[in-house]
Amino acid sequence: MEWGMTDATTRPPDFPILCRVTPWYFKRMAMLAGMLAAFGLYFLYDGKFGYPAANRIADKQVWFEEVVLRTFDEAKAAGKVDVWVENARQQGWPTGRDGEPPRWVSHAAQNGWPEKPHRYTQKEIDEQFWWGGGTLLAALFVGLTILRNRHKVLRGEADHFISPEGVVVRHADVFRVDKRLWDNKGLAYVWHRPEGGSEQKVVVDDLKFDGAVQVLAQVAANMKGELIEKVHTPGSAPEPAEEPPPEA
Repeated sequence: MEWGMTDATTRPPDFPILCRVTPWYFKRMAMLAGMLAAFGLYFLYDGKFGYPAANRIADKQVWFEEVVLRTFDEAKAAGKVDVWVENARQQGWPTGRDGEPPRWVSHAAQNGWPEKPHRYTQKEIDEQFWWGGGTLLAALFVGLTILRNRHKVLRGEADHFISPEGVVVRHADVFRVDKRLWDNKGLAYVWHRPEGGSEQKVVVDDLKFDGAVQVLAQVAANMKGELIEKVHTPGSAPEPAEEPPPEA
């Protein structure tokens, strides 16, 4: 994103400059909302169905060990394994083979269950609903943000610009523009003193508002103040510290 190197910044612009929200911004925010909604539904599914189903399998393992294996051991001690096997078959229990006790590993594999089922606590189940609700609320917030930005416009005029929030920034009131993040993130910070009052900062976002580069170029052409462009990198000499602005 070159500063002052495009036709858009070298030709006199037509006023007003209307910078509307870019499709890229809406696409990115829609993807974020969709991702949050998907995670939220996944959390709710686990809390409602996934974790309880896992606990039912853990209950099956307890039943297998405390009922099936225990009664088998009792029958074996009494020399009645054949009777136990017949009764087990009638009840649909696993029976083992050749007089050997049934094995949980085999029984779990036949039913598509994990060999070592995990049991979730009620706290863990409740947390899924909290996470699901919170994530869905975040998705709703992003969706509302998309709706709020549908009609936002960054408007540039010959001697001032109006931010998407409605802040009027007169070029004559601007005393500093920081565009060190412009090349990488499309962000610039414009400091101004409305009518000589206290300083305020306005963000100009070229990734979000199409054509914001023209607005910023107009500011730079008309302002009488400091333009910060360099980014300090390791190994290079640091920039001198900024002096505080004079009292209004």
